[in-house]
Amino acid sequence: MITPAAIITAASSGALVILGLALLLTVWRVIAGPTLPDRILALDMLTGIAIGFIAVIAIKTGFSLYIDIAISLGLVGFLATVAFARFVLSRGSIKSPPSAAAAKGKAKKRRTGRKRQ
Repeated sequence: MITPAAIITAASSGALVILGLALLLTVWRVIAGPTLPDRILALDMLTGIAIGFIAVIAIKTGFSLYIDIAISLGLVGFLATVAFARFVLSRGSIKSPPSAAAAKGKAKKRRTGRKRQ
């Protein structure tokens, strides 16, 4: 018969693996995100993943102070997301500058689209 402690150990280990995979994918989005809002959203997701890690560790160790730390991190993460959103709104344009290859393609289209006299 499986004991409740064994179930908690297996579930917390599985949760840590899933959170680790989510962390890697989110870090990739922060690095490769094409626009600033994508990166801000990924940073907000990193905060959520960190809260998940802290909660799983709190369950695994039985130390309830970690829950208070997770709540504090959630509040700070929310305030950081709001600050980033205000930064994007004050900045105006949220699109990344076009790459050099895209700029060459547009210039080529303009040249070939002219009427010959």
